[in-house]
Amino acid sequence: MAGKKIAVLDDYQQLSKPHFDRLRDAGYQVTVYTDTLLPYNHPDTPQDAKDALIKRLEPYDIISTMRERTPIPGDLVSRLPNLKLLLTTGARNASIDVKSLLGRGIPVAGTVAEKNSPDSTTQHCVALILGLARNLAQDDKAMKAGEWQSQVNTGLSGKLFGTLGLGRLGAAVSRIMHLAFGMRIIAWSSNLTQEAADEKAKAAGLPVEDRNGEKTFKVVSRDELFSQADVISVQLVLSERSRGLINKADLDKMKKSALFVNTSRGPIVNEKDLFETARAGKIRGVALDVYSIEPLPQDSEWRTTKWGEGGSSNVLLTPHMGYVENEPLSAWYEQQVDNILRWEKGEQLATVYKDSGY
Repeated sequence: MAGKKIAVLDDYQQLSKPHFDRLRDAGYQVTVYTDTLLPYNHPDTPQDAKDALIKRLEPYDIISTMRERTPIPGDLVSRLPNLKLLLTTGARNASIDVKSLLGRGIPVAGTVAEKNSPDSTTQHCVALILGLARNLAQDDKAMKAGEWQSQVNTGLSGKLFGTLGLGRLGAAVSRIMHLAFGMRIIAWSSNLTQEAADEKAKAAGLPVEDRNGEKTFKVVSRDELFSQADVISVQLVLSERSRGLINKADLDKMKKSALFVNTSRGPIVNEKDLFETARAGKIRGVALDVYSIEPLPQDSEWRTTKWGEGGSSNVLLTPHMGYVENEPLSAWYEQQVDNILRWEKGEQLATVYKDSGY
């Protein structure tokens, strides 16, 4: 296997080096890329950008990806004649066409999370909610410009927290907002039942009902969630069914005082509709950690310091940092290296993907 070429994609923080040095020492040729090219399968990606991605990837025998930073659709797979092994992170990755890879005899393997590790995305979501409610970005900007108080904060105690999705992350964030800030929780997803929500409450160590007989995690209709919630948090999994799910009709139902937060996946929300809602100041604030195209293009209209001015909503942006911590990323890279060494020996890979990205 000596001399095999490995591409480590999208290592923004350059955390892979100490792990992949093991392979360099064994004779592998390892190239680390710290930038991301435009996604091959996005409708707005021009052909020359697609060609640039193909030119970058086609020499490599092994490709290491990080989450969905570089999608690998079937059309791209067919243009990579030297590829023999694809490594990603997590136990599923919907941005990879696993069937196309397996059809060419290219194994795909992911990683597993460290057991009992605190969930970084939960922490980041709560931080964004608080940052938006307490006007941290606007007040920081004002203070550095020599100004003083200019807005009032949004109190959360006793308000309604609406979660779109009540899976692991939705339940974790809801539990924190309920226990720490006394928020009442309402939830919706397409298949969510009250019985399932009650089980989620029990699993979170919460009573199913409060002393007044009100459900701790109360299932409501989609219309009720958007029209009643003071804070709405997106916690759905991206799929073909959820892509573009949240649109102008939903956003128009929100209270003018409401906050909207997305730490899940950008394409779940119609980004144009959300932008127009924020620009018109129809809701108090928007906090985003995820976008339809990542990294967010330099010329994106979201990239302005004028939010909160001229009647527009307050907007708080972070660059998909929900999962970005040294410990998990380093652990994922270490698992990828271990899988390459297994592959070299002809051994069974860990966290093998079967027939889809899910």
